[in-house]
Amino acid sequence: MNPLLKEIRHSPLLWLLVFVPVVIALEHFMPDAHTLLFILAVIAIVPLASLLSHATEAVAEKTGDAVGGLLNATLGNLTELIIAVTALHAGQYMLVKASIAGAIVTNALFMLGASLLLGGLRHHVQDYNRAGGRLYSALLLMATIALLSPSAVADLEFPGRETAVHRLSAALALLLIVAYGLSLFFSLKTHKELFATQDHGEAAGPVLPIGVAVPTLIVVTVLVALVSEIFVESVQKAAETLGMSPAFVGFIVVALVGAAAEMAVAFSAARRNRLDMSVSIALGSASQIALFVAPVLVLLSYVIGPQPMDLQFWPGAVTMVMIATVVTCFVSNSGRSAWFIGALLLFIYAIFAMTLYMIPPGSAGPV
Repeated sequence: MNPLLKEIRHSPLLWLLVFVPVVIALEHFMPDAHTLLFILAVIAIVPLASLLSHATEAVAEKTGDAVGGLLNATLGNLTELIIAVTALHAGQYMLVKASIAGAIVTNALFMLGASLLLGGLRHHVQDYNRAGGRLYSALLLMATIALLSPSAVADLEFPGRETAVHRLSAALALLLIVAYGLSLFFSLKTHKELFATQDHGEAAGPVLPIGVAVPTLIVVTVLVALVSEIFVESVQKAAETLGMSPAFVGFIVVALVGAAAEMAVAFSAARRNRLDMSVSIALGSASQIALFVAPVLVLLSYVIGPQPMDLQFWPGAVTMVMIATVVTCFVSNSGRSAWFIGALLLFIYAIFAMTLYMIPPGSAGPV
């Protein structure tokens, strides 16, 4: 534990960890102080993301960038899963669906774009294993097609349409989970040599021992989940005050905060010219949301939700996910990057955010 305490002592950013118990305690004693809880939750998530970054880098040193990226994406998405489950239990399906679509777009455009931009500002041209990018892009494309299917019958009228949509969504959920499992078997077992990391990155400096890093990953993931849950509960009240729609809160705010831990690792790896790991985190997380988190939420809705949830999104969400997927396919096909490519991805994300804020989805859409 001494290496961990030394890391905290020498990193001023990690001193903000003091806000973690503060916000958890305040949530119990002052649950109605929504604005204060919102601010403190955001502050608390920042050092937790940084600490998760250090622990994940230590594990990645032992497992390689591909597995390390998958591990980080999984831990980061666990937080988003817990956030969505809380909203699912409350029956806030618009927030759940917005957070799903937003997480896919945020990871594919914002996280990947910022990684390419930050890495490109330090390195003239960066190379990465395009096999991984192609795999994740293909998975995203398949998942987007699955999301299009229930939305395609949204305007059809026939007896039992609602029941049919729920059955189709449940069947698609099972299919996507199977596809995700097979993709892991393909990339980590049968064809893992295609996804081998190129050793062209800079050393990260001293890292935590693996015996300290693994328990740290577990504890920090739990704390991030707790603080993120407080954040979601408080940001909903803040959204009403600021005039933000539930769709904008889920698509932009929850997605950005939920991915803070993954972003810290992806940005750090890109700056050190380890773009393989950045791409693996960003696109791996997006595909994991689409092929695992979203289907799991659909199946969980039959158990903990007030009614079953389907995969029928409002048209704008499906369009944004499709555009993000197509753009990702083009970008990841080359295996090389420069800073301007990252800037273009961020501009596309900004267009989506402005559109969703100024023209929120109509209340007549599916929820």
